[in-house]
Amino acid sequence: MAKAEEEVAVTADEATPEAVAEIAARKTAREEELAALTRDMEISGDRQETIAREIAELDQDRASLNAALIRTAERVHRLETALAESEERYERLGGNEDEVRLSLSKRRAVLAEVLAALERIGQKPPPALAVRPEDALAAVRSAILLGGVLPELRLEAEALAGDLAELTALKRQMAAERDRLAGDARRLAEERARLGVLLADKKARFRARNEALAAEKKKAEELAAKATSLKDLVAGLEKEIASAREAAEAAARAAREREEKGEEAVADASANRLAPAVAFIKTKGHLSLPARGAVLRRYGDDDGIGGESMGVSVSTRPRARIVAPVDGWVVYGGPFRSYGQLLILNAGDGYHILLAGMETIDVELGQFVLAGEPIAVMGTQRLASAATLDIGSTQPVLYIEFRKDGKAIDSAPWWVDMENQKVDG
Repeated sequence: MAKAEEEVAVTADEATPEAVAEIAARKTAREEELAALTRDMEISGDRQETIAREIAELDQDRASLNAALIRTAERVHRLETALAESEERYERLGGNEDEVRLSLSKRRAVLAEVLAALERIGQKPPPALAVRPEDALAAVRSAILLGGVLPELRLEAEALAGDLAELTALKRQMAAERDRLAGDARRLAEERARLGVLLADKKARFRARNEALAAEKKKAEELAAKATSLKDLVAGLEKEIASAREAAEAAARAAREREEKGEEAVADASANRLAPAVAFIKTKGHLSLPARGAVLRRYGDDDGIGGESMGVSVSTRPRARIVAPVDGWVVYGGPFRSYGQLLILNAGDGYHILLAGMETIDVELGQFVLAGEPIAVMGTQRLASAATLDIGSTQPVLYIEFRKDGKAIDSAPWWVDMENQKVDG
């Protein structure tokens, strides 16, 4: 009979087929429960009306709306991160529960053998020592058997009690984590609803000021259909589209002002600014990624199709909010060749930020956006895109590319602590 210390390492191979099947079913149920906690979370009509009233009461100016958008986007990002961490803890606790159950399943068979041996001894107890010599021999043999079995039984019972106590504690922790997940999911649904109302309000105001927007969007789409590369697209937009041309001119003016008056004299950190707070080159080492997630591929990595990646690919949560990594003007937002939905920001000084892989874009051509302002939403799974063609992730993947004077450059120096970002794959 195996000793208790030899049974600490429990694997699925050592458990019964029934136990393994039960664990697999439990894991599937746990994954479905986790998905249900965060999928399609809705808020009541009363709560939606309350949010709409709060936004209607905001000061009706650009600064107030921008500040509210950025604050709400930050809360959404924090909640998305908290949900991801809770899901990881919940999955880890579930895995621990599976291990304990497998351990119990294996010990059940061992204990059954020990108890069966004791039952046989009970049915045929050893005789008294003083009757016959052969009786004494039988008693000695029984004593030897009991001496070997009882310590084994005690060890198994202690291990069993320990497993049961751990299982009880794990169930309590999982229940607490499940409650935390549900609460965070409800709060995330509220913040997403708030963000949706704020964005709709801002887009309505922008459209009211720009009657030519529809014609510009149509012309931009025609240019995108004709362009053969991202470089051609950016050049064509700034030549043919009035809002993109105006953005380039505004960026040039801002650069001249910084050069003539000095960086500090023209720096504007208010939510009402209409030009970048600082020159893009000065933001090196200070930018946050547009979405929280694991870095799957960096600039210069093998792109899986015989070339090198020109940007960074980041795995995100389903329906994650994408925020502008830097101040800039929207010069394009729409489909482009095999990139899917593409968003281009003019960050000034010849720099452009390209984002792809989103499902929807929430900003308009010519709009000036602030760093941290919500600009797009990811889908529920990875969308087909040339930029992320060889990535095996089923999660949505955001592609980020920096360009200087039309040429792709390494964005790593601009990101906060990029070297310590997690890389999957």
